[in-house]
Amino acid sequence: MIAQLFLMKGTRCLVRLLHFNPTFPKRSSMQPSVLWPNEWLPCVVGNGLVWSYSSMTIRSSPTCRRAARSVCPIRRAAFGDDDGPAVIFPLRKSRAADASPAFPPFAHAQVKATACELVSQTDQPLSRQSTADITRRVNEVLERLMSKTTVWRTLKRDAIQPWRYRYWIFPRAPRFGPQAAAMLDLYAGLWQGEPLGRNDFVISSDEKTSIQARIRCHASLAPRSAAPLCIEPEDKRGGALQYLAAWDVGRGRVFGRCEAQTGIASFERLVDQVMQPQPYCHADRVFWRVDNGSSQRGERAVKRLEAKYPNAIMVQTPVHASWLNQIEIYFSIMQRKVLTPNDFRSLAAVEERLTQFEQLHNAHPTPFHWKFDREQLNDCMTRLNKRRMARGEPPLDLAEQPLDMTEQFLDLAA
Repeated sequence: MIAQLFLMKGTRCLVRLLHFNPTFPKRSSMQPSVLWPNEWLPCVVGNGLVWSYSSMTIRSSPTCRRAARSVCPIRRAAFGDDDGPAVIFPLRKSRAADASPAFPPFAHAQVKATACELVSQTDQPLSRQSTADITRRVNEVLERLMSKTTVWRTLKRDAIQPWRYRYWIFPRAPRFGPQAAAMLDLYAGLWQGEPLGRNDFVISSDEKTSIQARIRCHASLAPRSAAPLCIEPEDKRGGALQYLAAWDVGRGRVFGRCEAQTGIASFERLVDQVMQPQPYCHADRVFWRVDNGSSQRGERAVKRLEAKYPNAIMVQTPVHASWLNQIEIYFSIMQRKVLTPNDFRSLAAVEERLTQFEQLHNAHPTPFHWKFDREQLNDCMTRLNKRRMARGEPPLDLAEQPLDMTEQFLDLAA
């Protein structure tokens, strides 16, 4: 009786295989072997492995029981194929599904066109569209009704998310391409087509204005198990300061200072902080990349810097080119790690934390790995010019040849 019981367990894989696959060849080599003396009966199918009939936990065994998460578990047979599902479930498919053909390509194109248009320029009182909004508008055009799931699958296939948005600065300076290319040449170690020397340095500087100290009306609660950091939303304004910083592109070091306000005097103090110590005081050339702030704009700012430090060369970026300034990357890191969330006891605590973070970074300086070059800039300008020409605007100049920036200061000031 025990032998028959083990025999039934051992032949279960073959019986199930014959039930779901009647064309399975019935060969004598695929029949179970004789009972072993230790009451374990091996199941040999073709040239497959030998399994014990009583093995219910080994995943490679044909008698292994799958986990309950599988809707229709499949058990493998010894010859490499599966021996059919262990349980047959009814098809979860509507009877009208066969009678409902798939949507034609025009319907999918209509979904994408509706999702990619600016809804603010239509008659809809919306600024952004959700999946339900797109479905409603598409069903007004199509003769058949389309579900939200079908619309979602169509948009996901092309990674279209009309409910998301981001702010973007569009360049509008006429010679944005050549001027921005000169900035990228400095990152690549070039200036006016010539390589930089070993005693040349590139400094990227900017201002992060109006850093506020928000004093919370209730002390924050530290994070604990299953609970994040809790911060009181109501606060008192403790004043604001301005943070001026200079980033050494080649060495990865930062020089910063806090000021009560921005201006020419504040910027000159930052320049003194960088240019007076080694190695910048004895450098051959120190290129200062600055934005179009009030203290660094025009030819007068160039002459002021050159008169005080003859080895300093000011390179002014075109309008809306702050995304080409590497100091903005450091400001982004500082905003995430130091200033968010804004929970300070006083304005002095803000200045102290900014100074300590600067020291922490300079302990292990690492330059940014900049990848954006002239070729990618030209591709970006080409796409931008297509949009400008479609709107009837004149195209911007491309970055084709190295530009002598000393001849463009008047254009930048204008």
